[in-house]
Amino acid sequence: MDISFALTGKGYVIVAADTTAARSIVKMKTDEDKIKVLSPHLLMAFSGEPGDTLQFAEYVERNIRLYQIRNTYALRPPSAASWIRRSLADSLRSRRPYAVNLLIGGYDTSTSTPHLYWVDYLGTLSPVPFGAHGYGSYFGLSLLDRYHDPEATLEEGLDTLRRCIDEVSKRLVVSPGKYKVKIVDKDGVREIEL
Repeated sequence: MDISFALTGKGYVIVAADTTAARSIVKMKTDEDKIKVLSPHLLMAFSGEPGDTLQFAEYVERNIRLYQIRNTYALRPPSAASWIRRSLADSLRSRRPYAVNLLIGGYDTSTSTPHLYWVDYLGTLSPVPFGAHGYGSYFGLSLLDRYHDPEATLEEGLDTLRRCIDEVSKRLVVSPGKYKVKIVDKDGVREIEL
């Protein structure tokens, strides 16, 4: 039961994911980081099958880092999202596909624009102003649709995220207790407390 939210605003992307690692009815740990920092201005929230998610996230992280070492510059968010989608689509056509859903957020320093991409386990890539995966998306997407403003300040964006998290905790029977929230903007990636 993974829940992740992401939204863009004026010069930033906020990505949030629950910290619960559970299997069936057993909660195994409550401090799992489901947001991987891929480069100084790029991060990825992942959800899905526990083994697949971690393996795919580490594969993507290492390959994006390798690209940066070989070429002395990091991939821009649109290019990275396209490569990640292609990797997921290639694995789908192999004997061992990854069952992973992703929210890829980044800040393009060359154009000074935030980017957010929604990717599902079938390799569908869509640029979006906001997105969600997991059971929380049933409640959060309607709130994001109503309250999201592409010109919102960081505080207004965090307020919208708080609305989503509060709604999930109120409505979902087995709601996670804690969320990890990371922001990417012109200054890079940083983690904040809600």
